[in-house]
Amino acid sequence: MGEAVARVARKVNDTVENKTDSLDLANCKLMTFPIGIYKAMRSVTEGIHCISLANNELKSITNRFVTTFNQLRELNLAGNYLHRLPEEISSLLHLRAINLSRNRFRHFPEPLAAVTTLETIDLEENEIREVPTEKLASMASLRSLNLRANPVGPEVRLLVRPLVPFDLLLSPEKPIPKA
Repeated sequence: MGEAVARVARKVNDTVENKTDSLDLANCKLMTFPIGIYKAMRSVTEGIHCISLANNELKSITNRFVTTFNQLRELNLAGNYLHRLPEEISSLLHLRAINLSRNRFRHFPEPLAAVTTLETIDLEENEIREVPTEKLASMASLRSLNLRANPVGPEVRLLVRPLVPFDLLLSPEKPIPKA
Protein backbone atom coordinates (compact mmCIF):
# COMPACT_ATOMS: atom_id res chain seq x y z
CA MET A 1 0.00 0.00 0.00
CA GLY A 2 2.78 2.45 0.91
CA GLU A 3 4.51 1.72 -2.38
CA ALA A 4 1.32 2.58 -4.32
CA VAL A 5 0.94 5.86 -2.42
CA ALA A 6 4.58 6.74 -3.11
CA ARG A 7 4.09 6.00 -6.83
CA VAL A 8 1.06 8.32 -6.99
CA ALA A 9 2.98 11.05 -5.13
CA ARG A 10 5.92 10.74 -7.55
CA LYS A 11 3.67 10.98 -10.59
CA VAL A 12 1.85 14.03 -9.21
CA ASN A 13 5.14 15.72 -8.28
CA ASP A 14 6.57 15.05 -11.75
CA THR A 15 3.51 16.64 -13.36
CA VAL A 16 3.69 19.71 -11.08
CA GLU A 17 7.47 20.20 -11.27
CA ASN A 18 7.70 19.70 -15.04
CA LYS A 19 4.47 21.58 -15.71
CA THR A 20 3.38 18.89 -18.16
CA ASP A 21 -0.13 18.87 -19.57
CA SER A 22 -0.90 15.30 -18.56
CA LEU A 23 -1.33 13.27 -15.41
CA ASP A 24 -0.91 9.50 -15.64
CA LEU A 25 -2.25 7.65 -12.62
CA ALA A 26 -3.00 4.42 -14.47
CA ASN A 27 -2.39 1.14 -12.65
CA CYS A 28 -2.13 2.77 -9.21
CA LYS A 29 -4.78 0.67 -7.42
CA LEU A 30 -6.84 3.80 -6.70
CA MET A 31 -10.30 3.23 -5.24
CA THR A 32 -11.05 6.98 -5.24
CA PHE A 33 -9.29 10.03 -6.61
CA PRO A 34 -7.03 11.15 -3.73
CA ILE A 35 -8.24 14.45 -2.23
CA GLY A 36 -4.65 15.52 -1.51
CA ILE A 37 -3.97 15.71 -5.25
CA TYR A 38 -6.33 18.68 -5.61
CA LYS A 39 -4.19 20.70 -3.22
CA ALA A 40 -0.88 19.45 -4.61
CA MET A 41 -1.88 20.34 -8.15
CA ARG A 42 -3.86 23.54 -7.63
CA SER A 43 -1.19 25.65 -9.37
CA VAL A 44 -1.27 23.54 -12.56
CA THR A 45 -4.85 22.22 -12.92
CA GLU A 46 -5.70 24.70 -15.69
CA GLY A 47 -2.83 23.31 -17.77
CA ILE A 48 -3.82 19.64 -17.42
CA HIS A 49 -5.31 18.47 -20.71
CA CYS A 50 -4.97 14.70 -20.42
CA ILE A 51 -5.59 12.41 -17.44
CA SER A 52 -5.33 8.64 -17.33
CA LEU A 53 -6.89 6.81 -14.42
CA ALA A 54 -7.03 3.55 -16.35
CA ASN A 55 -6.86 0.16 -14.67
CA ASN A 56 -7.62 1.27 -11.14
CA GLU A 57 -10.54 0.35 -8.89
CA LEU A 58 -12.61 3.52 -9.21
CA LYS A 59 -16.35 3.18 -8.61
CA SER A 60 -17.18 6.82 -9.29
CA ILE A 61 -15.85 10.13 -10.53
CA THR A 62 -16.78 13.11 -8.39
CA ASN A 63 -18.14 16.52 -9.35
CA ARG A 64 -15.03 18.03 -7.78
CA PHE A 65 -12.77 16.06 -10.15
CA VAL A 66 -14.70 17.33 -13.18
CA THR A 67 -14.84 20.96 -12.04
CA THR A 68 -11.17 20.98 -10.97
CA PHE A 69 -9.82 19.56 -14.23
CA ASN A 70 -12.14 21.56 -16.46
CA GLN A 71 -9.63 21.99 -19.29
CA LEU A 72 -9.42 18.26 -20.08
CA ARG A 73 -9.20 17.21 -23.72
CA GLU A 74 -8.66 13.49 -23.07
CA LEU A 75 -9.83 11.36 -20.18
CA ASN A 76 -8.97 7.67 -19.87
CA LEU A 77 -11.06 5.82 -17.29
CA ALA A 78 -10.79 2.35 -18.87
CA GLY A 79 -10.63 -0.72 -16.67
CA ASN A 80 -12.43 0.53 -13.56
CA TYR A 81 -15.78 -0.20 -11.89
CA LEU A 82 -17.68 2.85 -13.11
CA HIS A 83 -21.39 2.57 -13.86
CA ARG A 84 -22.33 6.24 -14.23
CA LEU A 85 -20.82 9.68 -14.75
CA PRO A 86 -21.69 12.91 -12.93
CA GLU A 87 -23.90 15.39 -14.81
CA GLU A 88 -21.04 17.89 -14.49
CA ILE A 89 -19.12 15.97 -17.15
CA SER A 90 -21.09 18.11 -19.60
CA SER A 91 -19.13 21.14 -18.33
CA LEU A 92 -15.90 19.79 -19.89
CA LEU A 93 -16.04 22.16 -22.83
CA HIS A 94 -12.74 21.00 -24.36
CA LEU A 95 -13.12 17.23 -23.98
CA ARG A 96 -12.43 15.48 -27.30
CA ALA A 97 -11.90 11.86 -26.26
CA ILE A 98 -13.10 9.68 -23.39
CA ASN A 99 -12.24 6.04 -22.83
CA LEU A 100 -14.73 4.21 -20.63
CA SER A 101 -14.00 0.71 -21.89
CA ARG A 102 -13.97 -2.24 -19.51
CA ASN A 103 -16.24 -0.68 -16.89
CA ARG A 104 -19.72 -1.53 -15.60
CA PHE A 105 -22.01 0.75 -17.60
CA ARG A 106 -25.44 -0.79 -18.23
CA HIS A 107 -26.73 2.34 -19.97
CA PHE A 108 -25.06 4.81 -22.27
CA PRO A 109 -23.75 7.62 -20.01
CA GLU A 110 -26.18 10.30 -21.18
CA PRO A 111 -24.24 13.30 -19.80
CA LEU A 112 -21.74 12.62 -22.61
CA ALA A 113 -24.35 13.57 -25.20
CA ALA A 114 -24.16 17.15 -23.88
CA VAL A 115 -20.38 17.40 -24.45
CA THR A 116 -20.43 19.10 -27.83
CA THR A 117 -16.67 18.81 -28.42
CA LEU A 118 -16.48 15.00 -28.04
CA GLU A 119 -14.97 13.30 -31.08
CA THR A 120 -14.31 9.82 -29.67
CA ILE A 121 -16.23 7.75 -27.12
CA ASP A 122 -14.92 4.30 -26.25
CA LEU A 123 -17.40 2.12 -24.34
CA GLU A 124 -16.06 -1.27 -25.39
CA GLU A 125 -16.67 -4.17 -22.99
CA ASN A 126 -19.47 -2.76 -20.88
CA GLU A 127 -23.03 -4.01 -20.45
CA ILE A 128 -24.84 -1.45 -22.62
CA ARG A 129 -28.01 -2.62 -24.34
CA GLU A 130 -29.47 0.65 -25.62
CA VAL A 131 -28.09 3.98 -26.80
CA PRO A 132 -29.87 7.34 -27.15
CA THR A 133 -29.69 7.35 -30.95
CA GLU A 134 -31.34 10.74 -31.46
CA LYS A 135 -29.01 12.45 -29.00
CA LEU A 136 -25.95 10.80 -30.55
CA ALA A 137 -27.01 11.76 -34.06
CA SER A 138 -27.08 15.40 -32.97
CA MET A 139 -23.49 15.34 -31.66
CA ALA A 140 -21.84 17.30 -34.46
CA SER A 141 -18.22 16.66 -33.41
CA LEU A 142 -18.57 12.91 -32.74
CA ARG A 143 -16.40 10.87 -35.14
CA SER A 144 -16.24 7.47 -33.45
CA LEU A 145 -18.36 5.52 -30.96
CA ASN A 146 -16.96 2.14 -29.92
CA LEU A 147 -19.62 -0.21 -28.55
CA ARG A 148 -17.81 -3.47 -29.27
CA ALA A 149 -18.44 -6.31 -26.79
CA ASN A 150 -21.70 -4.80 -25.51
CA PRO A 151 -25.06 -6.59 -25.71
CA VAL A 152 -26.62 -3.83 -27.85
CA GLY A 153 -30.00 -4.43 -29.39
CA PRO A 154 -30.66 -4.87 -33.11
CA GLU A 155 -31.94 -1.29 -33.48
CA VAL A 156 -28.42 0.00 -32.74
CA ARG A 157 -27.08 -2.05 -35.66
CA LEU A 158 -29.37 -0.09 -37.97
CA LEU A 159 -27.47 3.11 -37.22
CA VAL A 160 -25.38 3.62 -40.31
CA ARG A 161 -24.26 6.60 -42.32
CA PRO A 162 -25.87 8.91 -43.31
CA LEU A 163 -28.25 8.46 -40.35
CA VAL A 164 -25.37 9.11 -37.97
CA PRO A 165 -22.33 11.23 -38.90
CA PHE A 166 -19.80 9.05 -37.04
CA ASP A 167 -18.20 5.63 -37.20
CA LEU A 168 -20.09 3.13 -35.07
CA LEU A 169 -17.90 0.22 -33.99
CA LEU A 170 -19.77 -2.94 -33.00
CA SER A 171 -18.86 -6.58 -32.49
CA PRO A 172 -19.95 -8.85 -35.32
CA GLU A 173 -23.37 -10.41 -34.88
CA LYS A 174 -23.23 -13.98 -33.73
CA PRO A 175 -24.71 -16.28 -36.38
CA ILE A 176 -27.98 -17.95 -35.48
CA PRO A 177 -27.26 -21.66 -34.97
CA LYS A 178 -28.90 -23.95 -37.51
CA ALA A 179 -31.36 -26.46 -36.05
